[in-house]
Amino acid sequence: MRVIDLSSVTWRKSSYSNTDGGECVEIAPNLPLVPVRDSKNPAHGTVLFGTDAWAEFVSSVKAQ
Repeated sequence: MRVIDLSSVTWRKSSYSNTDGGECVEIAPNLPLVPVRDSKNPAHGTVLFGTDAWAEFVSSVKAQ
């Protein structure tokens, strides 16, 4: 298993997040993989996506 150090990345919430921070995910952009975590509980872990898979997901969500 490969360990990726995310301790110094800058996390970003969606501009569509509500002001109280509920039900949001955060991503750390500009990396070889796209780390995604729950903004309410970041200590619960991070899921890593390939950049192509993440771009396809975002494109699909925008098309809704």
